[in-house]
Amino acid sequence: MTSPSYRSPAQGLTVTVSTPDGAFTVIVGHQGASTLAAAVLAAGWVDTPEPLLPLIHPDLRPTSLQRGVEDPVLRDAADAVRAYYGGDLLAPASIPVTQRSGGFRERAWRVLRDVPPGEPVTYAGFARMLGSSRAVRAAAGACASNAAALFVPCHRVLRSDGTVGGFRYGTPVKQSLLDREAGAR
Repeated sequence: MTSPSYRSPAQGLTVTVSTPDGAFTVIVGHQGASTLAAAVLAAGWVDTPEPLLPLIHPDLRPTSLQRGVEDPVLRDAADAVRAYYGGDLLAPASIPVTQRSGGFRERAWRVLRDVPPGEPVTYAGFARMLGSSRAVRAAAGACASNAAALFVPCHRVLRSDGTVGGFRYGTPVKQSLLDREAGAR
């Protein structure tokens, strides 16, 4: 999920996109002037970027945010959100994401990106995918601490009884995403 040399960008870039589930905001950070090291740092169903900032690891958190900037990675992220809601359920998977935490969570976030739309897994199943069948709580914690919703699809993880369970942006949004993806099976 992260490059060892990535340092907190002085400035983050942000865009908010209208979706059927409400406003969706993305924060992108750059390492220096290079777009090669640009990545989504946080994203979610909020109408301003400020609620997303505390979700970003302090080492990655931008010190300021700028809206309305023409930037290729920011544009691609916004286009991927629109494409997802337009039916291209895999579009967010092509966008680079950078998150930082311990090794287990970083691995969990990488594995989450491989859970296909329309094929949700349980927290126990997710723990097994991580090679730690007894680490169900840790797997759930990785989902709960995910800063890059939709790009790292934690909404595809369900309770062991198949019910939706919690979601930072509300269970109606999670259910809407699962319903949208159910046709992909």
